[in-house]
Amino acid sequence: MNKILLTFLIIFSTSCAYKPILSEKNYNFQIEKITFSGEKNINRVIKRKLSMIRESDNSNKKKFDVIIETLKNKKIVSNDSKGDPLKFEVNIIVFYQVELNGDILLKREIEKNHIYNNKSDKFQLEQDEKNIIDNLSNKISDDIISSIINLNDS
Repeated sequence: MNKILLTFLIIFSTSCAYKPILSEKNYNFQIEKITFSGEKNINRVIKRKLSMIRESDNSNKKKFDVIIETLKNKKIVSNDSKGDPLKFEVNIIVFYQVELNGDILLKREIEKNHIYNNKSDKFQLEQDEKNIIDNLSNKISDDIISSIINLNDS
C-alpha cells in the first residue's frame, strides 16, 4: 500500500506545470502608450489589466501603442404583464487598434454581452451590473492581450 501511495505521490508531484498564457508576466513585447475614449468604468478595468504589460524593464522588446474606444449599451430584453422590466442585456463594444512605430498592425472590434434578471433591490441590481461590466471588461482585456501575443508571434 505504501509503494502505491508513494508512486502516486511521485507522479502527481512531477506532473507538468500548467500555466495559463495570460497569467505569465514575462511577455516578449511591451505596451508603450494606451489611448482611451468612451466608457470610463470599462476603460479603467482594461487599463488596469494592460498596465501590467506597460510596466516592463526590458528595452529590447517590441513597443506597441494601443488605441481603444469603448461603448456600453443597456436595454430591456423582456417585460412582465405590467410593463416592468424582467431582464436586461448589457452590451459592450470595444474598437481597438495596435500600432508599431506609427504603422497600424491590427484593427479589431470585440463585442461581449450578458443578460441578467431585474431585482427589486436597486442597490443589489447596481452592484450586479457593475460586476457584470467588470467581468466582461476583463474578458475583453484578455482578448486584446491574446491578439497582441499572436501578432507578436507572427
